[in-house]
Parts: sequence; C-alpha cells; structure tokens
Amino acid sequence: MAIEIAPLPVPPSADGEKLKDFGREVKGVNPGSLSPEQFQEIHNLLYKHGALLFRDVDLSPEQQYALTKAFDPTSESYGHGNNKTGSEKKSILHPDLKTIPRVPQVQLIGNGMVYNHEGLAEAKLKHPSHTVFHKTRVSPEDEEKGFTRYYRWHIDAALYDLSPPKVTTLYGVNVPKGAHQRVRYDDGTGDELEVPLGTTAFVDGRNMFNILPPELKSVAVRTKVKYSPHPYVWMAPAHALSTGLGIMSEGLEMSYDELPPWEESKIKVLPMLWKNPVTGELHFQVHPCGVAELFVDPLPQGAKREGALYPDGVHLADLKQVRELLYKMQRPAIAPNLVYPHDWHERDLVLFHNRGVLHTVVGAFKPDQVRAFHQCNLAASDDPKGPSEEDVAKWA
Repeated sequence: MAIEIAPLPVPPSADGEKLKDFGREVKGVNPGSLSPEQFQEIHNLLYKHGALLFRDVDLSPEQQYALTKAFDPTSESYGHGNNKTGSEKKSILHPDLKTIPRVPQVQLIGNGMVYNHEGLAEAKLKHPSHTVFHKTRVSPEDEEKGFTRYYRWHIDAALYDLSPPKVTTLYGVNVPKGAHQRVRYDDGTGDELEVPLGTTAFVDGRNMFNILPPELKSVAVRTKVKYSPHPYVWMAPAHALSTGLGIMSEGLEMSYDELPPWEESKIKVLPMLWKNPVTGELHFQVHPCGVAELFVDPLPQGAKREGALYPDGVHLADLKQVRELLYKMQRPAIAPNLVYPHDWHERDLVLFHNRGVLHTVVGAFKPDQVRAFHQCNLAASDDPKGPSEEDVAKWA
C-alpha cells in the first residue's frame, strides 16, 4: 500500500494560507516497521512539513527509539544526556521526566500516577504548569472557567555541550479527554486561542522568519546566539513572560559561579536561523529562555545600509536588551492564527522536526486525570547549519 498524506486538521482560528505547508497526517504505513524506501519518504516529508501525525499506532519504546535514531544514525543518548536531568536536581526539567528503564533514551511524561508501566512499578507524573514558572498566573477562579496559558515555547535541546536533536517523537499512551481550554496571552493584546485539553502547540520556524520585516530578516540572517552554560539550571530561579516566550529580566538567574561545573568550550553558540537540510529553507530557531548573548555580524559588502539595524554589527550582552530584541522577532509568530494546537488521541504518534519548529506544553490537568506519553529525542551528531553566503547576500 502506498503512503498517503493528508493535511492536518487546523482549527478555525488558523491562517490556512500560512499553515498550508505545515504538518501532514500519514496513512498506509506502520511507523514501527518502515522499509528503507518508506523511511526515506517519511524523512523527506518530515523536513518538508515540520510535523507528521500517525493515528492508531502500536509502538514499543524500542521501536520509538529505532525510528527516532533513523533520522540521525550515529546519535545515541537522550537529547539532554541520559539521566542528565535526573542528576541535576536544580534543573527546571527535573520534575517532568522519567526514564523507561530498558530504553533510557525514551522518557515517560504526563500527569498523575502510572502503575506497572514498561518496567516502572509506579511513577508520579506532573504536567508542567505555568503557575510555577510564569511571573503572573491565571487566577484559580479563571482556571476553573477553563482559562490557561502556554507553558514555555522551546526547542528540545540541552543547549550546553550536546547538539540539538534533529527529530522528536511523541507517542500518546493514555490521553484523558475533557473540555477545551482557552489560552490567554495576557500581554495587553487581548490574544486568546481555544485549544484541546493538554494540547501540544506548534509554530513553524519558517513562518517565524518569513513574516519578519526586511530590517529584522537582515538581523536574523547575520546573528549568532550564545546560550548560558547549563541553561535550565541558570533560568530555574527566574520567571517567564505570560506568553511563555522567554524570561522576565529581573536579575534572578543563577550566577555562573553558582552553576554546576562548566567549560567555555561546551557553551553553545548557534545561528539564529537553521537551514533545512532537505528544502534549503531558513527556520528561526531560538530557545528564548536560555539565551545569554547575541552576536550580529556587519552587513555584507554592497548591502543597503539605509534603514538597516546594526549595520556595523554588534555584540549584545545586556540580558534585557537581548530579550527585548528576541521577543520583538519571535512574538509575531505565536499569534493565535499561526499556532497549530494538536488534538491528542490515544495511540497518536507525532514526529516533529525539532530544528524547524518551536513547541510548548499547554494547559492544566487535575491530579486524577492520568496522562502518559513516551517522548524520544537524541542529542544530534552535529550542530545545525546556518544561512549560506547566498542566504546572507539575499536577506541582509
């Protein structure tokens, strides 16, 4: 049977034109046992569309690991390092992840108590909540009415020492059903988005770049992003913005002296734009919470200087300034009409191009709503490639 693809069911709120290339449902193939030819087709579809959905799949942790690894055959360890987040008790990721014992690259995430699960006698899972990470929160009264927020827009990546995973796979084992919730941006815009309970929300990094005005496209194509050492430990004392798109500048981050031991050579300095290895498109890929500094190159010779920002280049090391510029560049792409909120069903498998999209946990569960997902991503064998000389000449 030939592989069939269909567009993902985008909500009425979505801009169908801007999301027309994002995401596909794949039918007619078992993702747990792909032939080499089928895998090549899936590989190219994923890089072209950013996310692939397979419905009603039986998938063991071993199969999930094998499928994830096929996108980067020399990758071995979980994207944050096997047991790395477990040993870093101060990391904000620590409470959210449990490892499948016999396949340590696959994590169990979700909500509530899970028993006798893939070799785990019991596991207490906790759905990340904006109420403990954001500076402000939706009131308990409004939560009861169904209002919620995005938790944290991010890329799955350690952003220190290890290279960002190419692909993440998410498999829904237990998916509780409930009333839709309403995401509030609470940033003065009045923006809101109706979402299914416990959705994973995605935005396309291509859109994030493509909708920028020319002067910000020029900055993006010239910029490298320096992350903090151990960024998830560094940011743990700080508070996030109400949109989940970055951290408030209150000076609460851990000082570098307080962090676990780190080496300058392991700090990640990555392009702001990551080049798609299949399509050649540029994706705006920045995890705003972990960024410490920005390096903007000067305009290339012959580029128009009139109206250009930082024509001679600049090194931005003031956190507030860094964050304000990033927010100005990234916020337009999380507008409600550009977000795809996936409506999870049990036995859904979603693959997403982790170097081409940003995503976030959304919403809130009650303690008795049990949810179990298997997540796998692998620290990559190389760092993402940035814009080519031709890209810089075109956009700068």
